[in-house]
Amino acid sequence: MADAVEQADIRGINVTSSVKGFVLEKMKMKQVCLVEKSSNWREDYYQETSDQLTGGTEHNIQGVPRLAEFPYLEPTWTLQNSWHAKHAGMSVVSYEDEISNAFDTIRRTVIRVGNAIAYSVDRTIYSTITSDANVNTAAAAANWDDAVVADRDPIGDLLRGIEEMAIDNYDFLENGYILVSPTDYAHLMMNSKVINNPSFKTADVVSNGVVGQVVGGKIIVSNAVDADECAMVVGNMAVTYKELDALKVSIEAHPGIKKVISAWEIGVVQIVHPEAIHIITNTQA
Repeated sequence: MADAVEQADIRGINVTSSVKGFVLEKMKMKQVCLVEKSSNWREDYYQETSDQLTGGTEHNIQGVPRLAEFPYLEPTWTLQNSWHAKHAGMSVVSYEDEISNAFDTIRRTVIRVGNAIAYSVDRTIYSTITSDANVNTAAAAANWDDAVVADRDPIGDLLRGIEEMAIDNYDFLENGYILVSPTDYAHLMMNSKVINNPSFKTADVVSNGVVGQVVGGKIIVSNAVDADECAMVVGNMAVTYKELDALKVSIEAHPGIKKVISAWEIGVVQIVHPEAIHIITNTQA
């Protein structure tokens, strides 16, 4: 369909692309997920059981006698249902504000609307990760900001998380992410084990919210993470994000009256391998 004069699409691609670039940079949680396109409103998927398959004698399936039938190995999956959700928001800037305000009202509104969409998607991904009943969960040995400094042990808590995932046959060190709030990031970095032992921590490289690594996991700091907990996730495996409609932006002009700024995205989060997730609770006093 042809674009009319007041529609945003013909006003140049620079505004739209800059908004998308800004929002995508703010979406920190998506990089943890395996992102796939979708074309259906309802997305069924299967959660895989993590138990190692056995069925023989001695060491799992070792020791099968000559001419004997092979032991029967049966992986299991549980059917789950999920439905897409739209993340959307809009704002209006009057013509008078656009031409007379002391700052670029359009640009600031675009940034705030875009940031709201990014936070909503991030928050949904994180809350879905932590609300699944099958994920591993353990309380911190002590609060990461415990009044007794010697009792603080975030490194021990993270190592126990790696252990729990390994017991369930998932290797956190292959592509692990550590999701923390700004407060818990500060407590983690100030811990004496991190400060005094460089082997726990690698050089910081800031990119799309990743601020460095600890115990082999990439750290993501976000306000979308609940206070008082930390999530460890095997990236691109544990979580899938089905994208029905990628981020879109519209700036609709009503000449002499206003501009309507809109942004939206439609997607759904699926926890495919819940045991590839470990939640550490009670991180704050």
